[in-house]
Amino acid sequence: MTKSGLRRKIWTAFILQAAVISFAAVLGVYGASIILKHVLIRQALEQEAGHYWDILKANKNATAPDTYNMKGYLLFKGDSEAVLPESMRGLSLGFHSLPQAKGGALILVEQKGDRHLFLQFKQEQVDALAFWFGMVPLALVLAVVYLIAFSTYRASKRAVSPVIWLANQVRLWDPKNPDTNSIKPENLPSDVEGETFTLASSLHDYASRINNFVERERNFTRDASHELRTPLTVIRVAGDMMCGDEGMSALSKKSLVRIKQAGRDMEALIESFLILAREGDTGLPDEEFSVAEVIADEIDKAQLLLRDKPVELKVEVIQDFELFAPPRVLSVMFSNFLRNACNYTDQGSIRVRIELGKISVIDTGVGMAKEDLDRVYDTFFRGSNHGKEGQGVGLSIVRRLSDRYRWPVKLESRLGAGTKASIEFPKAIVNHSVS
Repeated sequence: MTKSGLRRKIWTAFILQAAVISFAAVLGVYGASIILKHVLIRQALEQEAGHYWDILKANKNATAPDTYNMKGYLLFKGDSEAVLPESMRGLSLGFHSLPQAKGGALILVEQKGDRHLFLQFKQEQVDALAFWFGMVPLALVLAVVYLIAFSTYRASKRAVSPVIWLANQVRLWDPKNPDTNSIKPENLPSDVEGETFTLASSLHDYASRINNFVERERNFTRDASHELRTPLTVIRVAGDMMCGDEGMSALSKKSLVRIKQAGRDMEALIESFLILAREGDTGLPDEEFSVAEVIADEIDKAQLLLRDKPVELKVEVIQDFELFAPPRVLSVMFSNFLRNACNYTDQGSIRVRIELGKISVIDTGVGMAKEDLDRVYDTFFRGSNHGKEGQGVGLSIVRRLSDRYRWPVKLESRLGAGTKASIEFPKAIVNHSVS
């Protein structure tokens, strides 16, 4: 169970609930003790004093009250207060609640004519009342609160246990090949019922459908990889053989060049689609390779695109480096940038720059307006240069591969001044520079 699991949240909720109820109970008992002292006991003292004054009218020699709960003292005007307990001396008329330092007694002082009556509610009785009407009810209330809270927690824990069990089963699934047998309806524990049973059954059905979809996708990409490449290979080989025919007319040679170019473009496009079709796992192994070697292969393939164009294609290897990644992914991303540079540069130069952790393609082509640059990664968007060849999907593929592999790409361009495209690589896969 994680720190943010259901059991922990429920336990925290009940602890907070018990703490709030306990605090409210303490405040309630404290308020009751205040009422007991300052209302009920004061009222009792005042009623006792009134009763005594009535008795005193009928009997001048009546003694001050001395009961189980209180004790009284009667002084005539001019009598010394030495007969009074020290805590009562010097008290003014009215009700007094003495601090604990002075005994903590509750005292009422009244005057009728030349007589002063001092009534003291006995401290031991105050303590007894505070205990029986304060501490004992508080302890009982808190015990009941804690017992109810614990019982409710146990019941809640049992109620959410099937959900937690189901979450743990799903957490253990392998994302590439989830094992759904544990949540088959017939394999579920007996306490999994109601909404949890429905959820488990739905998850099992959903995961089974996903497994079927994934298997179909794997079969398709495997078959497509073979079936689509085979005719393209035949076209490429046949084109290479036809290029050796010296008797071919100039128009036929030009058409043949376009066929070979279209074949290479289609191969690159199929390769890109097959990589993107595999969700998460491209099926391409990571390996250590030299970036400059991969770039050199793609530049050789792109030479055909610059045929009959006054464009210089050159490579600046400032610092070669090695990557630990699928080399085909780099080939697809870089070849898209390079083909765009070749297609949209009619004269001038195309420079490929290799630095540590970065590859750039800089051309002197037609460039792009700002509104085109903002939409350049949209699928099938071809900008203002509709006369150029292309399907408008290359940069969309580059962006999707960039997001998947977390290789940031950047495009800088000005209309009529050329374009700079770059790919950067995280330090984690840049192993070391190549001397």
